[in-house]
Amino acid sequence: MAKKEAKAKKENSKNKKSFFKDFKAELKKVNWPTPKQLLNNTIAVVTIVLITAAIVFVLDIAFETLNKHGVDKIKEIVGTNQSVSEDTTTKEPTEGNVEAEGEATEENPENSDEENNPENNTENSTENKVE
Repeated sequence: MAKKEAKAKKENSKNKKSFFKDFKAELKKVNWPTPKQLLNNTIAVVTIVLITAAIVFVLDIAFETLNKHGVDKIKEIVGTNQSVSEDTTTKEPTEGNVEAEGEATEENPENSDEENNPENNTENSTENKVE
């Protein structure tokens, strides 16, 4: 058994020595760049990375701004739609308080002054443009 272990150790050390010899031989075969080529390639890589970073930064800011303004407008639209739907659902006519459509009452002041109501103004202005 001792002979087998000694033989294995010799082969192991032989493999290690041959590995490093082969490794050194392969490194000699590599076509290494000159210092000038290395500098030019490094400058090219750094420049491309900086340009790409600048483009991504600008796009990120642009999309963030668009998203912020888009979300705010959607909130406004949803808010106005909810207030309109709440107004129509909460103002159900009762038996004693049924008024003709278009007449102004104390409980329904929307129809009393259409010119001061911004919702009616936008509807009227769009109707005039369509005609």
